[in-house]
Amino acid sequence: MPGNSQRRNARTTSKKGASGGSGGKGRDTLKGRGKTLPADERPWHKGYSGTEKLPSKTAWKQDKERKAAAAEGRAPKIGKPGSKDTTWGKGGTGKGAPVKRTASRTPVSRGPKVAPGRRSATPKDAPELLVGRNPVVEALRAHVPATAIYVALGIDIDERVSEAVRTAGDRGIPLLEVSRAELDRLTGGVLHQGIGIQVPPFAYEPFEDLLNAALEQPTAPLLVALDGVTDPRNLGAVIRSAAAFGAHGVFVPERRASGITATAWRTSAGAAARVPVSQVTNLTRSLKQAQQEGFTVVGLDADGETDLYNLEAAVGPLVIVVGSEGRGLSRLVGATCDLRVSIPMASTVESLNASVAAAVTLAEVARRRAE
Repeated sequence: MPGNSQRRNARTTSKKGASGGSGGKGRDTLKGRGKTLPADERPWHKGYSGTEKLPSKTAWKQDKERKAAAAEGRAPKIGKPGSKDTTWGKGGTGKGAPVKRTASRTPVSRGPKVAPGRRSATPKDAPELLVGRNPVVEALRAHVPATAIYVALGIDIDERVSEAVRTAGDRGIPLLEVSRAELDRLTGGVLHQGIGIQVPPFAYEPFEDLLNAALEQPTAPLLVALDGVTDPRNLGAVIRSAAAFGAHGVFVPERRASGITATAWRTSAGAAARVPVSQVTNLTRSLKQAQQEGFTVVGLDADGETDLYNLEAAVGPLVIVVGSEGRGLSRLVGATCDLRVSIPMASTVESLNASVAAAVTLAEVARRRAE
């Protein structure tokens, strides 16, 4: 015989024999799934009209998600198709009676690793965890719409912890008792002082709606744009100044800039609930769109050719652009501005903080309009 077929245990047949059948047990797997439903009849599709009866399997999954969300003290991940599941930015707060749970009985939802004043590395639509006794108390005082409060087991109770727990109970925010190790994992090892609150992602206003709402105001429209401001505390302070001096909205770029985090909300002292905030894909394009609607775009620049106290355009439709903390206005944004405005200062001071510069400019615009 050819080859090494004389060796022990050699195969003597060239083909494998027929495999055994399933006896009809796998017959259902060969059936088709039927026709493909149109988009308006698929409950999981953004084009779903919402009028058709839900399939039993989909209804069961949604009911299961609602029960799981209630047990974990969070908002359910279902709702109107195509919309974000959030009430933050619209003044919403958690509902329901406070529930006290332990980590051994109820699995704790995995929150992002975020500390006060730091950017999150998690997706932008994920919940955020604000930690620390003072930050938590201040955030609750500012009515940040928390969805849960985490308290480590065995911590020393002081007046700040007592106030936070009492405020959460009064507002129906679920109370979750977790181990110190679990809270360390949720915060990424950041000093948390045994307490933290979870907040939902912020609901931004579409830029077109922000622009139209400003144009419909009885007074001259006033908007504030931030060009690359990365510190959420600066963003929160600008929003607070915008609310104080009558601005009709704030818009920021999506990339390389701070969004509305729990820190920004706390710094704004609740003003983010009253001033609409928009995130735009391209700041330069958005500024040009505002110019087409009749706005004068003014960029704050230490070397600007126009003095703030001589800004005649302050009484008309205006967009104030504030540059980043370090480099100021970017090249394209600076070239798009109709005017570059400088703030008169003593020669001993190089420049102002971004939020301070915005506050000074907004105050001067408000003074001119009052006259």
